[in-house]
Amino acid sequence: MKNNIIKYCLMKKGAAREYPFGPDSMVLKIEGKMFALIFEGKEEYLQINLKCDPMIAENLREQHEAVRPGYHMNKKHWNTITIDGSMPEMDVFEMIDHSYDLVVGNLPKSLRESITKMNELA
Repeated sequence: MKNNIIKYCLMKKGAAREYPFGPDSMVLKIEGKMFALIFEGKEEYLQINLKCDPMIAENLREQHEAVRPGYHMNKKHWNTITIDGSMPEMDVFEMIDHSYDLVVGNLPKSLRESITKMNELA
């Protein structure tokens, strides 16, 4: 599942990967803005931080034990999801989509339009 999640994030139009916090923390960005932070360290399970609408974030935390307030992040706007098999992969993909869409939605109009065009051409 780990490789699928990383591949899915990198398939997002304009997604770029960086390692500004060291080799164990992959940051995925769109136009320089983070939409995912993947902890690849020595933990038993992969963990991913994703941006989330605050109302949805609370709801997800109540529904899933694997979803907690964002580790080292603004706990109102970010969730940490532990990829331990307790959630269907498609649910995680939907959370990635939501995070990406929130970040793209806050980009300047010209950048949003160019990303939208890239998505339409794909």
